[in-house]
Formats: sequence, structure tokens, C-alpha cells
Amino acid sequence: MKRILAIVVVAATSLVLASQARAQIGVIAGITSSKSDMAGAADDVKNIALYHAGLTCKLDLGAGFAIQPSLLYQVKGANLGNLDTATSDDFKLKTGYVEIPVGFQWGPDLMAFRPYVFAEPFVGYQITSSDKGTADLTEWSQQAKNKVEYGFGLGGGLEIASHLQLSVQWFKNLGSMFGEKDTELVNKVKDVKNFQGIKVSLAILF
Repeated sequence: MKRILAIVVVAATSLVLASQARAQIGVIAGITSSKSDMAGAADDVKNIALYHAGLTCKLDLGAGFAIQPSLLYQVKGANLGNLDTATSDDFKLKTGYVEIPVGFQWGPDLMAFRPYVFAEPFVGYQITSSDKGTADLTEWSQQAKNKVEYGFGLGGGLEIASHLQLSVQWFKNLGSMFGEKDTELVNKVKDVKNFQGIKVSLAILF
């Protein structure tokens, strides 16, 4: 809980700072892959069903540094395979969050463009869930799944003419996937790397 509160405080502080001079407001959208390697993520794009979209605000701090908080609707998911021995169906998780990521960027300003790297803690709250599999598993998942998520991302991007950003990020959710502990199903999925993957985003700043 302390981690979540810290991220919320940072996000709120960043939004206040962003209301000052040298700030740009914009829109951001992109695709989210549940694969955590580039080859798998590229392959995943063929059947992409996960995405993110929302508002973003960049605050230029000078010397190449910037803070960029965002407010997103973020859909994440994973295929957990066959969790029920009574069926051969795969069990797929798909969850939508209201998410607040706060990007801490650094990159040299090369006039026409600016390459940058960033670290991005985030916190989110589940508002939608559309898991697929057997009825019993789907009902259990939606009831047991934790509402709150938090984690971090690492990535890089390219900003063109101070108004267009293209970024690639690897992210990881640090929280527990389910609230129930020591059940047979939780034991089956506890080692699955769920809700981590790669995001590709495009932002337009005004």
C-alpha cells in the first residue's frame, strides 16, 4: 500500500508541476502485448486485442530531463493455458484498468528530434474484466482478481519536432494477480508471468 500511495503522490505532484510553464498537453495511444520479449511481442501484434489510450502531459525540466504523467485506459492480459484438467480450453485473462503512469525521461535535445530513455512507475484500478475459458474459471477469476495493480516500466523513445513521440516500453506488474491465497488455482498460476509485456505508444503533444 505504501508503494501505491507513493506513486499516487508522485503522479499528483507531477500533474501540478505540469500546469506550470514549459508544459505540453497531449493524447497518447498504442498497443500492449502480453509477451515480454520483442520477438514474441511482434508476433503477438498479428492478433492484438490489448491496447491503451488516454491523455498525457509533458513537463520539460531542462538539461534533457522531463516528467510525463498520463491518465490511461489500459487493457492487459495473458493466456494462462489449460488450468482445468477437465477441459482442454485455454484460459485467457483480459483486464481493463484506469492507470496513472509517471514517466521520468532523459534525452539530449538535437533540435529536430530528441531520443530519450525513461523509467515509469504506474498504479491502476480495474474497471473491466472479460476473461475467457470455462464458466467456473471465469467466475472465479473475476471474483478473486485484485482490483489494484502497480508496477514499473523501462523504455526508450524518439520525440520529433517537440510534438510527436514514439516509444517502446517493457513493463512489469509487481502486485499479486489474485487476492485469494493457497488455493489450487492460485498455486497453478503463481509462477505465470502475467500482466508483464511490451507497450508501443504514439503521443501527440500540443
